Amino acid sequence: MGTTVFERFPPADALIDDALRDTKHETFWLEDVERPAYPPLRGSIHTDLVVVGGGYAGLWTAVRAKERNPERKVVLLEAARVGWAASGRNGGFCEASLTHGYENGMSRWPDEMEHLERLGLENLDGIEETVQRYGMDVDWERTGQMGIATEPHQIEWLEGDDFLDQDAVRAEVHSPTFLAGSWDREGCAMVHPAKLAIELARVATELGVEIHEQSRVTGITGKGAQTITIDGGGTVVAEHVALATNVFPSLLVRNKLMTVPVYDYVLMTEPLTDEQVDAIGWKNRQGLADTANQFHYYRMTADNRILFGGYDAVYHFGGKVRAECENRPESWRKLASHFFTTFPQLEGLKFTHQWAGAIDSCSRFCAFYGVARGGRVAYATGFTGLGVGATRFAADVMLDKLEGLKTERTELEMVRTRPIPFPPEPAAAIGVNLVRRSMDRADHNEGKRNLLLKTLDAIGMGFDS
Repeated sequence: MGTTVFERFPPADALIDDALRDTKHETFWLEDVERPAYPPLRGSIHTDLVVVGGGYAGLWTAVRAKERNPERKVVLLEAARVGWAASGRNGGFCEASLTHGYENGMSRWPDEMEHLERLGLENLDGIEETVQRYGMDVDWERTGQMGIATEPHQIEWLEGDDFLDQDAVRAEVHSPTFLAGSWDREGCAMVHPAKLAIELARVATELGVEIHEQSRVTGITGKGAQTITIDGGGTVVAEHVALATNVFPSLLVRNKLMTVPVYDYVLMTEPLTDEQVDAIGWKNRQGLADTANQFHYYRMTADNRILFGGYDAVYHFGGKVRAECENRPESWRKLASHFFTTFPQLEGLKFTHQWAGAIDSCSRFCAFYGVARGGRVAYATGFTGLGVGATRFAADVMLDKLEGLKTERTELEMVRTRPIPFPPEPAAAIGVNLVRRSMDRADHNEGKRNLLLKTLDAIGMGFDS
């Protein structure tokens, strides 16, 4: 087996120790904002639509529901705080892709990819228009995203209209690890994740949505109008329900084995000085992601910090979302090592924040959709890390379905089909970890996929980042 550039050129242990010495285990984005509180629901109410979940999927559903029909009464219920989970912890890459990248989509829905690519760009344009129309303070930057080759075998994966050779990619961002790049200039925007959630909640309430935090839904019953029960005694009777619980346990039995939580780990640096910014270039502030199976993603913030995350994607036995899974020092140390291999000229830079979060992964690596209870309940889940943009599209799909509409969205095979479920434990943990080890071996073997990965590719469960 070979080595990667991160193993061939590691920084000194003392450099990593110093960079992580005073790092806080807190999510930078959530510390960087003022979060208004919304009251918990007490008592019983009736509404036209209840949205369960206060992340992006739920917030977009509430906003889009009121934009479609301002007279519709909409209530949103959140178990904890608006945007506290994945929506407040992600990297802030708002991508046009609805299929977790072009190759993943082409392997599953080749006949639809032209439509899916167009719909994805229209969706991203719609997000940008919404940000502008409501004056949303979300640090929006439509700078695009650049894929990076850090190993020779990855260069050909990037060749195409947007290809940058070694000199061109290093002119954009000065890293000795960059061998080539591909810059999608329109298909991605950078955003402040927590600000996006908070501003969506603000817009929703200004449109008339009633938001309740600390209102955990414990069940849904009913053959006609649905009765939503809430921990603490509250109830909501709703004509329609949109479920946006994502990584958390589904309220529908049919979706129990459809997603698993995979933990992602992130570092945030202190703000760079003007001299440090000059040392790395990055004047165009595009998002960056390398093209290995185990990949890093990184971007600049409004105050010139660098967020550096990814690589380790960890599944914990049992498949439950647990706070203790967020503490993994070995992952942060590995990220710090890879960071200084990427940017050796930033020696001495400190990391101020480290955190983690659970991703709602499904076997096709992009969201799936459906209805239950005679069309009264709609759901969208399984975004697998690319939900910042795709959740708005998902909101429209759920509303289309609840309104009984046939639209271009609802008629897509991608929307009409479901992924293969994960097996129960212990098979889930064995399978996920075997795949992870196989992907690591491929990264160390010029990208060559072993029999397990080729078999999963053939049955529709393969992954190509």
